[in-house]
Amino acid sequence: MFSKKTILYTLILFVQFPVFAQQKNNVSTLYDNQPAKDWMTQAYPIGNGRLGAMIFGGVNREQIQFNENSLWTGDEKETGSYQAFGDLFIDFDHSASPENYSRKLDVNQAIHSINYSANQVKFERTYLASHPDQVLAFHYQANKKGSLSGKISLKDAHESKINGSQNELLFGGSLDNGLKYNATLKIIHEGGTVKLIDGKNGNKQLQFDKVNAFTIYLAASTDYSPLRSKQWREGNPLDKNKKVLASIGNKAFSEIQKNHIADYQELYNRFALQIGAGSPTDFLTTKERIISYKSKADPALETLLLNYGRYLLISSSRKGGLPANLQGLWNNSNNPPWRSDYHSNINIQMNYWLAEPSNLAELHWPYLDYINSMREVKKRNTQEEFPGVRGWTVKTENNIFGGESFLWNTPGSAWYAQALWEHYAFNQDKTYLGDFAYPILKEIAEFWDDHLKRRPDGTIVAPNGWSPEHGPTEDGVSYDQQIIYDLFTNYVEAADTLKIDEAYRNHILNLRDNLLKPKIGKWGQLQEWETDRDDPENKHRHVSHLFAVHPGRQISVNKTPELAKAALVSLTARGDESTGWSMAWKMNFWARLQDGNHAYKILRNFISLVGGEGIDYNEGGGIYENLYCAHPPFQIDGNFGYVAGVTEMLVQSQEGFIDLLPAIPDAWKESGEVKGLRARGNVTVDMKWKNGKVISYSLASPEVKEVKIKLNGEFKTVKTSKN
Repeated sequence: MFSKKTILYTLILFVQFPVFAQQKNNVSTLYDNQPAKDWMTQAYPIGNGRLGAMIFGGVNREQIQFNENSLWTGDEKETGSYQAFGDLFIDFDHSASPENYSRKLDVNQAIHSINYSANQVKFERTYLASHPDQVLAFHYQANKKGSLSGKISLKDAHESKINGSQNELLFGGSLDNGLKYNATLKIIHEGGTVKLIDGKNGNKQLQFDKVNAFTIYLAASTDYSPLRSKQWREGNPLDKNKKVLASIGNKAFSEIQKNHIADYQELYNRFALQIGAGSPTDFLTTKERIISYKSKADPALETLLLNYGRYLLISSSRKGGLPANLQGLWNNSNNPPWRSDYHSNINIQMNYWLAEPSNLAELHWPYLDYINSMREVKKRNTQEEFPGVRGWTVKTENNIFGGESFLWNTPGSAWYAQALWEHYAFNQDKTYLGDFAYPILKEIAEFWDDHLKRRPDGTIVAPNGWSPEHGPTEDGVSYDQQIIYDLFTNYVEAADTLKIDEAYRNHILNLRDNLLKPKIGKWGQLQEWETDRDDPENKHRHVSHLFAVHPGRQISVNKTPELAKAALVSLTARGDESTGWSMAWKMNFWARLQDGNHAYKILRNFISLVGGEGIDYNEGGGIYENLYCAHPPFQIDGNFGYVAGVTEMLVQSQEGFIDLLPAIPDAWKESGEVKGLRARGNVTVDMKWKNGKVISYSLASPEVKEVKIKLNGEFKTVKTSKN
């Protein structure tokens, strides 16, 4: 909760800047004036953390492709892949061409709406994914009674038969790994009739005739359990769905919508950003805005992309569930790119960079729980590959059962460990640190204690490393060295905080201090390998040897200026244009190097329209017209990394002080304000700026304390208010 002081301060900001309200549609709505034709580039996503759907919005035929994030093939050995669940089709009896068609996704309320007119009748559709009620809900109405007629059908992505009853359709089956699944649809209607009919190939359909309004509730589930002790299985998916639909009963759609919005906004409304005075772009489609952006800056579009990233995380990562994968939870294929997996060499990590600073700490938990749930399988696999070591590590591709494939990414578990520490750094929960995070941090530190190579001169290196995803395999690769340094630093701070394991803490500190350090090469670059072989013409999308800049904290402008300068040389040589997620990482690099204008240049490159469905990540990325990040193809990490990049431009706290506006670009300097930013130390930051200078700010924490800040270039110590 905000303190009275913070609430008053926030109210003052809103009174002084009514532009917050004026900009609402500009910064919170995706809009198109025609139905989507393509799943990846045009359809709009909804999700409740577990269930997701992509909405096409067709007039005569609506298609809703849906997912449930535990529908996976594979097991503890075979990675398998994330699967599509199915499709819902609604064929309407429309006899006229639509007029005034509008398709919108409001990320302020997590509501997807479609409006159009036909035969002088106005039709309205409202779609949402409810977390409180655990269903996808689709509501249809018209302003003339009896105007809705048509057929409803389901399709199982694994081709089982569709069965049904008077007001239900359902399908179910099991995958090759034995995982059971079920989807059940229920319709509630006003006026007219609904009946079960026979469709093609023995599949059942629902026919609705001359109804005034109707609502479809769709429940989908599997028998997956996140507990290995239960062999990754629990419950009957059909029973789960029956229970969900029974709990809805005859609730009015308006009640479900109200509860959904309240639940969603409790998370979403913690953070808000306003840049400048905005621009009147409501009449443009989102695609037109992206195209127009290349010739005219649109701060509201920049903010919309940030708000959309937070929307996507809320929609694909809820506490108690699985973490967001390479595509969040949206997937229309049973053979998706890169399995739509949990990629350990940056991608799943980038998915969660935004969680803490943009005030969504609870949404970090699916990732933290996932790390914890995989430990025993990973220990077994690690022992088989590296006999005699304690602890564990991972390969590059990972599933929800502990299975993994592709190359060993030995620093991967150490990078996972960073998330465990960051959650503590931001929230200061010592019980969490001691009971949950510390044991995992220690066993990953033990893996590296056993796996590191000690050289005769005392230097310590990681053996047989690889700089993703190129270069030779050899000792002392910078990617490995920097991540291990980060792990050991975090472990030592955790032990100090808890005042435990002093002897082992000292041992790890000694190892850290003897690690091969970052090196500056012959053309002034930060070396990617111990050997000075970096090619200044290398434009590879991975910039792994700058981990120490971001998300690590080993290199900084303030404490290690020479290394920071070398990192800048490397980053400049790598180039500004790349795949979508790579550009998002580069935004974060430039922000940490406190060059706001260059971070903003990358931001502008990121907001580039990409078309087509191909997989060609050598041709550069950007965003599709539905604002999905184009790797290409679609990868959600770029959307999440973009949000993190913006927060790094506004506030940084990784060096033991809170730096306000460390990398604000000239384009944002005129005026702006932000509320609800989070800094390490459990501090919430609100501030307002003008001409690039902070003119008012508020720092709040659960207990009043002194914190060091950097304000308009000067260090000072201030007291927080109590929230």
